[in-house]
Amino acid sequence: MILRIGVIGCGAIGTTICKAIDDGAVDADLVAICDRHPETLQKAVNMFSSSPHPMSLDKMVGKVDLIVECASPSAATTIILKTLSSGTDIMVMSVGVFLNRDFYEECVGLARKNNCRIYIPSGAIAGVDGLKSAAVGRIDSVTLTTTKPPAGLKGAPYIVSNNIDLESITEKTVIFDGVALDAIKGFPANVNVSATLSLAGIGAENTRVIIIADPDATRNIHRIQVVGEFGSYSVEVNNVPSPTNPKTSYLAALSAIATLKSIINPVQIGT
Repeated sequence: MILRIGVIGCGAIGTTICKAIDDGAVDADLVAICDRHPETLQKAVNMFSSSPHPMSLDKMVGKVDLIVECASPSAATTIILKTLSSGTDIMVMSVGVFLNRDFYEECVGLARKNNCRIYIPSGAIAGVDGLKSAAVGRIDSVTLTTTKPPAGLKGAPYIVSNNIDLESITEKTVIFDGVALDAIKGFPANVNVSATLSLAGIGAENTRVIIIADPDATRNIHRIQVVGEFGSYSVEVNNVPSPTNPKTSYLAALSAIATLKSIINPVQIGT
């Protein structure tokens, strides 16, 4: 049976995912798409040869096997709850919403009750499989150091509330040093990867996040360091920013596409 997919959010990541399905890179049917902006939605409808139907979430859950959430964090909670309540699988890109422990447990409970699944791609980082393996034993520390061009941090709540003038930064500068729970609140569009690391490892209260603004940076750089009873590892990813959204990395969309392929493929590789 061909997997029927609906995508909510037709921004940089959502459009890339839709294109992969439409081009046949993912052996599935792009049945429906949704976006809160009518012009963006219509543009997306015209972009794809498979002619996906513009459809509300309430209608989409009865027409597809899997919903891919590529909306904003503020909209993601409603999307996730409605999808799971309908017994439909969901892939979540706004993974930061799961750092609310009560919400995460509610979602897991709904998935179990309604026999459906929640998929969280690795996103714009590597090494999540190693972290999941290490978490079977004791992990002592997980540190994520993210370096971005100042423009990539523009509009983040932490930047706004602290009146940080990004244009005045002339050298590599540490903007934030704290735990993932606070990083996601302050930078909801920039460090979703810290939420993924937290869920795979030792939690948002124990995962350290350092955010650096570097005017000389041309790529988004994520460096992950993990120490535990297994030993230690570090991995650095130099990401090309999305051509249409410098706040996110192209690899994030590719990770979602790879996850879709993994769902469909009878052979599962990696932890």
